[in-house]
Amino acid sequence: MVTDSRGRMVRSLEMAQTLLRPEQVDDLVAEYRDGATLVELASRFGVNRRTVAAHLTRREVSIRRGSFDPSRIHEAADLYLSGLTLVEVGVKVGARPQAVRRALASHGIVIRPGGGRRSRVASFPVAVG
Repeated sequence: MVTDSRGRMVRSLEMAQTLLRPEQVDDLVAEYRDGATLVELASRFGVNRRTVAAHLTRREVSIRRGSFDPSRIHEAADLYLSGLTLVEVGVKVGARPQAVRRALASHGIVIRPGGGRRSRVASFPVAVG
């Protein structure tokens, strides 16, 4: 068996696998039911958010689908206005980008055009000669 500081290595992926004890899964479920997001729980327990979702599914807990927590509007607005994308803000506040967009727009935040980050510097043709 191959291990590192995080746990047993999955040979086919060469990645560490963090195995949660049943009491940790109990805590994870309780915290999720108390309002913690998948991202928050993943960080707290040192696992991927998909692992958190898998544990919740095995415990027959319904997964919230990225709804926006209105108490985080100021945080989301600050993050977005600092230059983060809707996707990046969503990851930070535990909501889908569409939910973040709706919440920000409803609070008067002007949404930047989509299509990813682009250079704000206009490009001019360069004469080659």
